[in-house]
Amino acid sequence: MKEILCLTSYPPRECGIATFSNDLIQSVHRKFGNSYSIKVCALESPAEKQVYSEPVKYTLNTSDASDYIRIGGTVNDDASISLVLIQHEFGLFDEQKSAFLHLVETIVKPVIIVFHTVLAHPEESFKQYLRKIAVACSEIIVMTQTSAHILQSDYQIANDKISVIPHGTHLVSHKDKKKLKEKYKVAGRCVLSTFGLLSSGKSIETTLDALPAIIKENPSVLFLIIGKTHPGVVKTEGERYREMLQAKIVERGLTDSVRFVNLYLDLPVLLEYLQLTDVYLFTSSDPNQAVSGTFVYALSCGCPIIATPIPHALELLKNNSGIIFDFKDSVQLAHATNRLLSNKKLASCMRIAGLQKTASTAWENSAIAYALLFNKKLDITASPVYSLPPLNTEHIKRMSRGFAMIQFSKGNRPDIKSGYTLDDNARALIALSQMYAERKDVSCETYIKTYLNFICHCLQTDGSFLNYVHKDILFTSQNEETGLEDSNGRAIMALGYFISYAGKFPDTWTLDAIRMIKQTFPMITRLQSPRSMAFAIKGLCCYWRKYPSPEICSFIKLLADRLINCYRQNKENKWSWFEAYLTYDNSVLPESLLYAYIATGDTVYKETAQESFDFLLEKTFTDDRIKVVSNQGWLQKEREGQTFGEQPIDVAGTVIALHTFYTVFKDEAYLAKQKTAFDWFLGNNHLHQIIYNPATGGCYDGLEENNINLNQGAESAVCYLTARLAMD
Repeated sequence: MKEILCLTSYPPRECGIATFSNDLIQSVHRKFGNSYSIKVCALESPAEKQVYSEPVKYTLNTSDASDYIRIGGTVNDDASISLVLIQHEFGLFDEQKSAFLHLVETIVKPVIIVFHTVLAHPEESFKQYLRKIAVACSEIIVMTQTSAHILQSDYQIANDKISVIPHGTHLVSHKDKKKLKEKYKVAGRCVLSTFGLLSSGKSIETTLDALPAIIKENPSVLFLIIGKTHPGVVKTEGERYREMLQAKIVERGLTDSVRFVNLYLDLPVLLEYLQLTDVYLFTSSDPNQAVSGTFVYALSCGCPIIATPIPHALELLKNNSGIIFDFKDSVQLAHATNRLLSNKKLASCMRIAGLQKTASTAWENSAIAYALLFNKKLDITASPVYSLPPLNTEHIKRMSRGFAMIQFSKGNRPDIKSGYTLDDNARALIALSQMYAERKDVSCETYIKTYLNFICHCLQTDGSFLNYVHKDILFTSQNEETGLEDSNGRAIMALGYFISYAGKFPDTWTLDAIRMIKQTFPMITRLQSPRSMAFAIKGLCCYWRKYPSPEICSFIKLLADRLINCYRQNKENKWSWFEAYLTYDNSVLPESLLYAYIATGDTVYKETAQESFDFLLEKTFTDDRIKVVSNQGWLQKEREGQTFGEQPIDVAGTVIALHTFYTVFKDEAYLAKQKTAFDWFLGNNHLHQIIYNPATGGCYDGLEENNINLNQGAESAVCYLTARLAMD
């Protein structure tokens, strides 16, 4: 495990850099706990003394030049430290600039410095000072492209020494705004808000000057000023700024329209305040402020934003993602606010654009970017080792109403208009049955019965199933327009899985499942689609494992032989597959033959399973990651396939199949590939972004060329969970 020492202010000190560093360190620990140990050298001054706990290892008195010399020697002598990460804000080191430069120059370990502020058009002396810092460091991190450009153009720092890693944001499980307003006693109000440690640089008075014009058109407006006064400001001038604001509120007759939340809020509470906000106002008057954590936190909570033109805002709010107004211009601010409040469609578009733009900035993604950079500077060629997230069924339960699991979502909110499908509820039955039977999660029991009842609802008198169900519980016309064989096979698979846990559930439930699967027997003989046969084989093998019988075995052999025929008809010199193309959920085909081998002992099934699976792995794995077949265009025999458009169902199927193949063959290569494949969900993909959302327990619906599909539908959530279960 590599130890990294981070020089930074750190909690319980209350400042933006301390919060940033704590969030970063926690996110790296969650993502890569077995790869890095991040310790802290906490920055202090005579006026800023704190009592620290882990991970603080050292402290540095930034007011004392000799202490820089001491800590430099300590770092160099500490053999456990592999790399030093410095969080730099000019105010932190202003008292001893020369001593700070000397410290950076004398550290013999690789040093990465994070510039939270980059000043444009510097004076020559300052330019040379910063260039010396840059020369002494192995890498420079900034948070905006604007800052990177300034370093290159104004300081002549080489581009290859600069990395842009955006300010991290917290993943949010979005809640109902109306309920949040009731919770915080602002029901019926149109909420404007701003937050952060209060100081004159926030220019809150700009909003107060704009409020009369805003209230004239929107009388229900309430402006929340969230945050206590910055501790450094309190020490130098007390509460003078807050008192000035309070006097202005009284003077302008705004007491009913402004509310102070004079607290340093815990993160969950802060995120709820931001979620109930109708418009977020960022009024900083500092043109040199490169980035703002408060600004991106609001954006990631879905707030439409009106902001002054700091570089961070200019980058993120372009293309109608927000509204920019001039510094201290209350007239522009009032006009922009009234425009947003009167145009719900515009506000909604900004909300969606903001969520999409900040998706890549989740702290989990920041952790990935930092980890990749750590490895680069430490000459580690292997990918970072991702930690397995804990099991989480919350999103699946959220998507499951009294009747069944809802098909689609908007973000993480279930979209009841999308109705229900047999496919999703069959998958959910498998996943939550495993959670209940193998992990003793009794909270899943009610949902399992719901899914079982839904499968029964879809079962027709001829033993077949319908797949698509309207939100009003009626079957939709889509059942007549779409082939349903795969859905039928998946239902058989789910019933077989459930029956295999007989004894774990009430006997009446098992008997219902047996009755249903027996009713499908006439339909089973008619299956022709390779995937439908594969799903059915897996289900029948699970059934046979619990209740072996010649009849079930004959069905398994019938379907497995049909798959073998498909394979023989399509196999050519460089194409070892069951069809003339690779489509979706490919891994289930060879995996089902391995199931058939286990049930029947027929080695033809085993040999074909291994040969076809190894062919598939060759097509979908690179040296260090999986890249499944694109849903933008299937991979045709003797043609180049499309790229991008990767879906969780394909990766999950591969993870599960690799587990099955390892169980049979005991080949460690399968186990290694299983970990690589699962890491796709955690960030080992071409965007280096998470697909699984640990805040919601959901899973994003797809990986595109330049972005993630942020909806978290039923298929993705359940497929992720089944893959995660296969990892233990």
